[in-house]
Amino acid sequence: MTARLEEPLATVLGARTAGSLEKLGLATVGDLLRHYARRYGAPGELTPLAQLREGEHVTVMAQVRTATVRQMRSRGGAMLEAVVTDGRDSLQLTFFAKRAGVLRMHEDKLRPGRRGLFTGTVGDYRGRRQLTHPDYVIVGVDAADEDQALTEASRPIPLYPAAAAVPTWRIGRAVRAVLDPLTEADVPDPLPEELRERRGLPTLLEALRLVHVPESEQDHRRGRERLRFEEALVLQTALARRRADHEALAAAPRPARSGGLVEALDARLPYRLTDGQREVGATIAADLARDTPMLRLLQGDVGAGKTVVALRAMLQVVDAGGQAALLAPTEVLAAQHARSLRALLGPLADGGMLTAADAATRVTLLTGSQGSRERRTALAEAASGAAGIVVGTHALLSETVQFADLGLVVVDEQHRFGVEQRDALRERGRQVPHTLVMTATPIPRTVAMTVFGDLETSVLSDRPAGRQETVTHLVPAGNAAWIDRVWARVREEVDRGGRAYVVCPRIDGDTEEEAEEVPVDAAAGDDAAAGSDGPARPPLAAVLEVAELLAGHPGLAGVGIGIMHGRLAADEKDAAMARFASGAAPVLVATTVIEVGVDVPEATAMVILDAQHFGISQLHQLRGRVGRGDRASICLLVSHAEPGSVAHERLSALAATTDGFALAEKDLELRREGDVLGAAQSGGRNSLRLLRVVRDARVIEEAREEAAALVAADPTLATWPALADALTDSLDQDREDFLSRS
Repeated sequence: MTARLEEPLATVLGARTAGSLEKLGLATVGDLLRHYARRYGAPGELTPLAQLREGEHVTVMAQVRTATVRQMRSRGGAMLEAVVTDGRDSLQLTFFAKRAGVLRMHEDKLRPGRRGLFTGTVGDYRGRRQLTHPDYVIVGVDAADEDQALTEASRPIPLYPAAAAVPTWRIGRAVRAVLDPLTEADVPDPLPEELRERRGLPTLLEALRLVHVPESEQDHRRGRERLRFEEALVLQTALARRRADHEALAAAPRPARSGGLVEALDARLPYRLTDGQREVGATIAADLARDTPMLRLLQGDVGAGKTVVALRAMLQVVDAGGQAALLAPTEVLAAQHARSLRALLGPLADGGMLTAADAATRVTLLTGSQGSRERRTALAEAASGAAGIVVGTHALLSETVQFADLGLVVVDEQHRFGVEQRDALRERGRQVPHTLVMTATPIPRTVAMTVFGDLETSVLSDRPAGRQETVTHLVPAGNAAWIDRVWARVREEVDRGGRAYVVCPRIDGDTEEEAEEVPVDAAAGDDAAAGSDGPARPPLAAVLEVAELLAGHPGLAGVGIGIMHGRLAADEKDAAMARFASGAAPVLVATTVIEVGVDVPEATAMVILDAQHFGISQLHQLRGRVGRGDRASICLLVSHAEPGSVAHERLSALAATTDGFALAEKDLELRREGDVLGAAQSGGRNSLRLLRVVRDARVIEEAREEAAALVAADPTLATWPALADALTDSLDQDREDFLSRS
């Protein structure tokens, strides 16, 4: 940014106006110019007043029907009552003053037939909706002269994201005050001139004028198209630079070896690998054989068989003389992974023991809660190289953890970790290790291009043979007969030798809300909280309360009830899972700590209480904990969501399909864009404003191609200083690191 765009608004507009705008997070001229209109109103279009809700802060376009000043007898003073209409419904405007003369100005402006924008909080007075002391601007009247009035009256009207203290037209006037004096020299353009002219795009200053002072609908559309492409290019250029930086690093090649552990594993697997597993495995094997560090995202739906693919990659590295580290987000999942890997490997994991197979390796678990002796042993096995595979949580990132020759880092459910943590682990090797990132949350291609743009992506789309579909039903929480049937259904599954999870949003009922190991999915949106999806709701279900209730439920008499949540010690969690898996306590009441990775093939029933509290991806992950064996399974979503609400639509989508990629697309339709991009969209003043990953897939693809060409031509961007400055300004290091997802 130049000094002109960095000028404080207090210097340009005065302290009072700047103070109001600061409440919207606008501090500089550049901030204000990037505060785009939410939508545009045409002077002839009236707002449907029937849609207004009491307590809502609104800005409406309406026509004045009447305006009358009268004295108030009961309380003294005067009152102006005006009625505005959309041609069908009406809204009352009320102004109070000590003297009638003070109100004559309003009465003169609010003449019948005139149209204006009126803003305020919708109230109710004797059954009629009203705005008390609304702020307003009359079309064709609030202008310096008649010519300006005619011009303003014919233009689209920008309607800005506003606040009670700063109505939209005051924002518009402030924008004009800072925008009108600017010249091209004041507003350097991040788009290289050749690129801009080739694509027929306006300059940045022209685009800002098109969106803030449009003469026509075509104007603001053209301006927004250019600004949208700019956002995509800046983002994709950041990712292209990181790809280029990564390609310049050196890694030790880990080629496949004939007759090694990979072939030995394939020979002992009780099932055939799917075509998808073989294809993705071959791609990863080729990556590992290169001297450039692999940086690959492996995504697949729940139950797609990612663990076996990752294990084969780890064994290829071990065959080549190196070590692999598997990083999991929780101790429960780390322990689960260690058990699963050992079970898959059998004697191949008994390295150094009498039961070991030829060329066997060792799988070592390292977590923060281990006792000192167990931890010392694990550390020694990692440092000496005796452990070919080391599984752990963030404890693997400790300075005390050393590896003999770390060749591959596998990060499971990578969004649980910060980039700094993952980088710390990668720096443990003599050379940069290869990295395989796994996620069981299907990611639509547009999101992958935007957030994971510097990772190569592989997708496992087919399910292993023998896996059963899980039938999902919605259960209205207020229907007592249906709730009784839920617990009867759980009993039936237990009697058939199955296991049942019962998931609750909270741990106990002592407080209004209880922190969880895995936060409730932001995708749940505004209606996720208890009581926000209609009338007041009962308190959210809590693990300790529900466990006690089920222990005393006559329909579950004699059935062991276990609990699992984040406040339990590691050994307590292990014990709870062991009792659940063995059938000693076949019903497990838990928080979302069991969301990912927990694998109990006998689990055939999943009950999710207050399901409206969770988002699609989290519900899909929870459902993925059942149906992992060869028996049909069921998922029951118990919810207070009202038909027609966003929450009900979300749950209905989940009940309609088990296709995670279809659900991910639906998720994008329902959830806020900022939630889709997570931290890349949060907080900072320069978060993406116009780019939308679903709608703008074509723009993102084109920007990705342009960015790759620019970085290939000049990796430092010295040729295009304005673009380099835009990267620095819009993507500070923390956010750029987030976007790398490395």
